[in-house]
Amino acid sequence: MSPRSARLARLSRSVTFSACHRLHSKALSDEENLKLFGKCNNPNGHGHNYKVIVTVRGEIDPVSGMVMNLTELKEFMQEAIMEPLDHKNLDKDVPYFAEVVSTTENVAVFIWDNLQRLLPPGILYKVKVYETDQNVVVYKGEETRVE
Repeated sequence: MSPRSARLARLSRSVTFSACHRLHSKALSDEENLKLFGKCNNPNGHGHNYKVIVTVRGEIDPVSGMVMNLTELKEFMQEAIMEPLDHKNLDKDVPYFAEVVSTTENVAVFIWDNLQRLLPPGILYKVKVYETDQNVVVYKGEETRVE
């Protein structure tokens, strides 16, 4: 068998968690919040069964044949996603959302940041969060620069 150059692959794993939240910005009046967020601004909140797909990217290890050990990825996702978010009121139980509106976009950023602290540097490729079957956010750690 002839030697091959390194091969890159993407590996994805999914989890599902349940949480509730209220879309409400402290920067807006109650009337503005109601107009912007509609029924999602309900003072009692509302819930979702979120699905999250985490994708890592890297070289396929010639010895193990893996980009990453799936057991390790599962453990990292448990710590970064399930423990802080599952069966929680995002706005009241997760300190991050005390000052950040708990939109699906911001949930994706929260998950990305948590995973970045746990995963080997440079391996995290994409976080995809399904709030519903119709509403999906993809985050790849991209930021805009304010100058």
